[in-house]
Amino acid sequence: MPSQIERLCAERRIKLTENRKIIARVISDSADHPDVEEVFKRAAKINPSIGIATVYRAVKLFEELGVISRHDFGGKGRARYEKLEGDDHHDHLVDISTDEVHEFFSEELEKLQEKIAREKGFEIVGHRMELYCRPLKSSAVSRKS
Repeated sequence: MPSQIERLCAERRIKLTENRKIIARVISDSADHPDVEEVFKRAAKINPSIGIATVYRAVKLFEELGVISRHDFGGKGRARYEKLEGDDHHDHLVDISTDEVHEFFSEELEKLQEKIAREKGFEIVGHRMELYCRPLKSSAVSRKS
């Protein structure tokens, strides 16, 4: 079964090589937000002859086609990627202690953003929210309970 990225490329009449299909599947199947090195490691397990340059070129192509999204969480020089799924909007919470990325959606937060934009005389046409956090100390958590 074709991955989400493969289907989007087919809709745009983009022919994918076998290696690009592997890379598309790796990104589509990723529950995390892998960087190119991690995509390469996962793809190489499927096809050991795949090269890092091939992964870089495929990721760049997918980004240019608008089928994946690039994130520079924390400006650490490591771009990370995720597949785009239609109107599935979500924001990101980045744990700076582990570099893990957690996706979330808050209807209340979305409404507040709209309200603020309207009050300032604007209409939101798109946004990206990334919250950089560290875990609460267990003593702080237990005091709030």
